[in-house]
Amino acid sequence: MGVLYPVEEVLLRTRSRYQEIEVLVLRGFGKTLVLDGLIQSSEKDEHVYHEALVHPALILHPEPRRVLILGGGEGATLREALKHPSVEKAVMVDIDGVVVDVAKRYLPEWHQGAFDDPRAEVLIMDGFEYVRSASMRGDAFDAVIMDLTDPYGSEVAARLYTREAFSLVKSAMSAGGVLVVQAGSSTLFAEAFEAVYRAVSANFKHVYEYDVWVPSFSYMNSFVIASDSYDFASLTGGEAQRRIEERGLRLRFLNGERLVAMRAFAGLRLG
Repeated sequence: MGVLYPVEEVLLRTRSRYQEIEVLVLRGFGKTLVLDGLIQSSEKDEHVYHEALVHPALILHPEPRRVLILGGGEGATLREALKHPSVEKAVMVDIDGVVVDVAKRYLPEWHQGAFDDPRAEVLIMDGFEYVRSASMRGDAFDAVIMDLTDPYGSEVAARLYTREAFSLVKSAMSAGGVLVVQAGSSTLFAEAFEAVYRAVSANFKHVYEYDVWVPSFSYMNSFVIASDSYDFASLTGGEAQRRIEERGLRLRFLNGERLVAMRAFAGLRLG
C-alpha cells in the first residue's frame, strides 16, 4: 500500500547519522518534512497533527508547569506546548541535531520562534538516555509528550516505545503527570500500535487511544494518552472547551467537540 504525491520542488535532500532528511514541496500540501521516505508533517496540515498531539494532554492536566518533549525536531510540538500560560519550562530532547537545524532554516512556519523562547531548553541527545538520567535525578514533569517517528518506522526511536522506557518516563513525572504518545496508526499497523498500548498500560492506571485524520498522512493517526491521576474518558467537550478559552489558547483545529470526536474514533474501531 502506498500513496503518491507530486513533488513540485526539492528544497533539501541530505542525510544525518540517523536518517535521510528531505524538505519537499508537495502539490496540495506545500513544504513537507520527510524522514526516511515517510512524511512527518506538511505546511498544509501540520497544525492538525501537532494540536491533536499536544493539547489533549495539557488540557487534561489542570495546571501543567513543566513539560518534556521527546522528539519533535520541527519545533511545532514545542510551539504548541508553550501556548499554555502555566508552562514555566519545556525541555525538548531530540537525538538528531541535523533535523533541528533543518527546521530552524527551512521550517520557520513550524517552530514560529519557539526554539528561542526563554522557557524552552533544547537538548540534542538520545531521549532514552535523557529519561534514564531524569528518573535518577527525580525530575517531576507534569506532562511528557512523545513526538517520535512511528513505532514501525525508523529504529532511532524504537527503544523509547518499550515497557522499560515508559517506566523510566513515569519515574520522571510528577504524581499527577500526563503522558501522550504518538503511536502511528492503529488501523494500518495494528500490531505495532497494540505493542505500544500494552507497554503504556503496564505502567499507568488510565490509558486511552484517540485518533485524528491527517490528510498528508492519508490515514488516521493514533495517540495513546495516560495518567495515574486524570481519566481522559471523563473529560467532557464542554470542560475541554472551557479550559481552552480560560487559557487563551489560539488553536486552528482543536476544540472541545473535536477532542470528543477524536476519542470516539478509537471507540468505533474498538467497538
